[in-house]
Amino acid sequence: MKSESLQSTLFELLVENPEADGGLTEGAKKHEPRSFLRHAAALGMTKLADGLIDPKLVLSWLLTTLGAPAFYVGLLVPIREAGALLPQLALASWVEGMAQRKWAWVAGAVGQGASALAIVLVALSFEGALAGGLICVALAVLALSRSLCSVSYKDILGETVAQSHRGSATGIASSTASAGVIVFALLLMSGVFAREGLVLVSIGLAACLWGLAALVMASLHEEETKSSDQSFNPLAQFRILREDAQLRRFIVTRGLLVSTALAPPYMILLAGSEGALSQLGALVLASALASLLSSYVWGRLSDRSSRLVLLLSGVSGSGALVATLVFSALGLLETIWALPLALFALMIAYHGVRQGRSTYLVDMSPEGQRAAYTAVSNTVIGVLLLASGAFGALAGVVGPAVTLLAFALMAAGAAFVAYGLEEAEHA
Repeated sequence: MKSESLQSTLFELLVENPEADGGLTEGAKKHEPRSFLRHAAALGMTKLADGLIDPKLVLSWLLTTLGAPAFYVGLLVPIREAGALLPQLALASWVEGMAQRKWAWVAGAVGQGASALAIVLVALSFEGALAGGLICVALAVLALSRSLCSVSYKDILGETVAQSHRGSATGIASSTASAGVIVFALLLMSGVFAREGLVLVSIGLAACLWGLAALVMASLHEEETKSSDQSFNPLAQFRILREDAQLRRFIVTRGLLVSTALAPPYMILLAGSEGALSQLGALVLASALASLLSSYVWGRLSDRSSRLVLLLSGVSGSGALVATLVFSALGLLETIWALPLALFALMIAYHGVRQGRSTYLVDMSPEGQRAAYTAVSNTVIGVLLLASGAFGALAGVVGPAVTLLAFALMAAGAAFVAYGLEEAEHA
């Protein structure tokens, strides 16, 4: 009883209007304080694990250290991003047929932990092209497992946490994870530990965190739900694009907002290799600080209007990219402060996109169809990410400055499209 009282007290401190039921059943509402804290804990551990095994920085550095060809280094981000999105359409019908969808999430977390452990074992055992190829295979399994978590999570969240509390749960998780990534960045910058050993320990810790998250989610109270009437033909689920105009507008908004995720490498290219490499620790720190300081705020604002969060993220992302171009034109980008400051501003927008898109999709999706809406949306975005290599070709022809300008225009366009979205929280 004392434990339940403590959980209720924490819940009341962390959310606005704790009594709001937000579409929950009586049984789910009774267990909501416990469920809310489990969501925040499990998601926080997985987000920290993501930060410790970040393909853009950590795995790229590890493969370079192991002497893997650049070809394998270039595969890391596409495998991780598109691999986590594209399988969701095929998985959605299976997940919707489950009575308790938390078990799909648990299986996905275990798969990610096992994949991270495999990466450590490969790094300790092999070098060169063989290490690069095996780590890419392990990352592909990790991405597939993450896909299973993603396609099931919004349904689980929608069934166990009230509508007006969901953004707070994910925001707390993001902020907590960011604090852990900041510690990791400071350790990397300190030089106290051998960098390769520290990286391998951090990936091993990520494996443990995914395992613990699976245990936490397994203890979540989730009532059994009826199987969806959705067809088991994955392609048939695309009919919701034809039927739901708001979903189409949301996907266009989200598609334009991928510019906030794709821009950082081009910012580094614009700064020049010497300037960017000398600031690597500062860039990691700036990214983590942006998440720590903004995620919870974005989460609380998403509970009021996730549409407004998407709009503001587009405006702020566009502003950060324009500021980067101005710094470059003034010759300031190689200074110690300009590039980290611009990245900090862009990452605040990026985390707004993550919070806003997640909350909006959960709140707009009809009961029993959240997995299908998630899968269709993510599949379209996954195809877009696969096609994002065209931006690399664009940068090779016209330079990173023009590419960043294109990203700035995309983010501004996203704000314009988001303005026409309906308010999902008041539907």
